[in-house]
Amino acid sequence: MKGSLMIQGTTSDAGKSLCVAGLCRLFARKGISVAPFKPQNMALNSAVTQDGGEIGRAQALQADACGLDYSTDFNPVLLKPNSDLGSQVIVQGKAVASLPSETFGDIKSIAFEAVLESYHRLKEQFDLVLIEGAGSPAEINLRKNDIANMGFAEAVDCPVVLIGDINKGGVFAHLTGTLNLLSASEQQRVKGFIINQFRGHLNLLQGGLDWLTKNTGKPVFGVVPYIPELKLDEEDAIDSSQSINEAQVVIKIPVLSRISNHTDFDPLRWHPKIDLQFVAPGESLENCDLILLPGTKNVRDDLDFMRAQGWCDQIKKHLRYGGKVLGICGGYQMLGESISDPLGVESQAGVSQGLGLLQVTTELRASKKLTQVSGKSFLCHKNTTISGYEIHCGISTVAGDEKPFAELSSLNQSAVYDGCISTDNQVAGTYLHGLFESGEIVQVLVEWVSGEIISAGDWRQVREQEIDRLADVFEESLDIDALVACIG
Repeated sequence: MKGSLMIQGTTSDAGKSLCVAGLCRLFARKGISVAPFKPQNMALNSAVTQDGGEIGRAQALQADACGLDYSTDFNPVLLKPNSDLGSQVIVQGKAVASLPSETFGDIKSIAFEAVLESYHRLKEQFDLVLIEGAGSPAEINLRKNDIANMGFAEAVDCPVVLIGDINKGGVFAHLTGTLNLLSASEQQRVKGFIINQFRGHLNLLQGGLDWLTKNTGKPVFGVVPYIPELKLDEEDAIDSSQSINEAQVVIKIPVLSRISNHTDFDPLRWHPKIDLQFVAPGESLENCDLILLPGTKNVRDDLDFMRAQGWCDQIKKHLRYGGKVLGICGGYQMLGESISDPLGVESQAGVSQGLGLLQVTTELRASKKLTQVSGKSFLCHKNTTISGYEIHCGISTVAGDEKPFAELSSLNQSAVYDGCISTDNQVAGTYLHGLFESGEIVQVLVEWVSGEIISAGDWRQVREQEIDRLADVFEESLDIDALVACIG
C-alpha cells in the first residue's frame, strides 16, 4: 500500500477527526506505516510536539492512534481564534501572523507552500497518509482560496471519501447536496460515502443507502453506529453530557468565550466519583467544592467576560465559604494581581486588574512558550510525579510568599518552578496542560479539595483502550477492502 486518502465532511463535527483516528489505528495494527495529516485546522484545543511546535488536539490524538510522536507536519496550519473577527495563524508549529476575518483568504498565499511541503515530507516517510478535511468542501464563499478541502485534494491529486452524521438529521440531503455543489472534477474525486452515528437496525436504512448509490453512482463504504461514552478528545466542542450519581467532589468550570484546551479536564469529567460541570454564560458557579479556571486564547477579554457574568464575585464568595480554586494557564494568570499586554499580543494593548487571589503579575510577550515538561507537584504538601505541556505567551512573576505549584523540567533544560499555591492553601495556579492524565495527581487534587482519598487510573491507558474500541467499530462497520482500493 502506498498513497493517501482524504476524509471530508458534509459539516463541521460530522466525524472526520474520529474517522481518521479510527482508520489510523486500524491500519497501524495491520503493520502499515501510516500518518495523519490535516492541512488547515481551526481550533483552540492544541498540543505541543516533541520539538516545541503546536498542532491541533485532534491531530495529536490521530498520532497516538498511529503510535507516533507528535510532528508539526501532521497539522501545518492551525488557526486559533482570539476574537470573533480574528485569529492567530500558526504555520508548521510557530505563530507567524494574526489575521482579521476579512483577510482569511490570504491564508493561501501565507501558508499553502508550507502545507504542500509538510504533506510531501510525510508521503516520503510513510506508506499511507490519512488526511482530514476541515468543515465542509461546499462552502462556496471559501472555494477560491481553499487549502483545507478540495483545494488541497485537487492540488495533490488525492481521492476523497465524504462522511455525514445521520444523528444530526438530513444526512442524505447533506451528502447529495455537498456533492452537487462541487465542480465536475471534484465530484469525480469523491469515491464514496460513510454515514456516521447511526442508531437502530441497519435494515431500516437500506432503502436510503440503495437510493444514494443509485442517484450518485457512488458506493456507501459503510454505516458507523453511534458509539456511547467514547472517552476521546473533542477537537473543539465541549461535551458536558456526563452525569454522576455518586460524586464525592463537585467541580465547576466557567465556559469562557475563548476557552482553550478544555480537553485538559476529560480525566476528571469521566471519573465516577467526580461531578464535573461546564457552566455556561448566565449560569452560576455556586454550590461546588472546586472552581477550575481554564485556559483561554484571550485572557484579558475573558477576564472582563467573567466579571460581566458575575463569576468573579461568585469565586470570592466560594472562597469565603472554604471552597478551593485552581487556575490552568490563562486561568492561572487571571488569579494574579495584574495582566499586562504592552504589545497587544492577544487584543488591545493595556493592563487588566486580576482577581488578586495570588501575588502574581503577568506580562504577555510576543514569543510563545511551547514545551513538553515533567516534574513533581507540591499540591496537598506532596511530591507527586506529573507531566504535560506548556502553551502560553505570558511570563508570570510570583511576588509573595506563596510556595510553587510544581517543579518542572523539559528536554535538555534544568528544573524551574511553576505556578504557586496561596499561603492559606485555598487557591493554586499552574501553566501545565495535560496535568490530569496521571491518576496520581487526580487523587491528590481530590484530597486537596475534600480530604477524601479516591483511586484514579492513568488517562493515557484509557485513551489507548478507547482508540482500539474506535478502530474495532470502524473495522466491523466499513468495507475496508473497498476503501483500500480507493487509495491513490
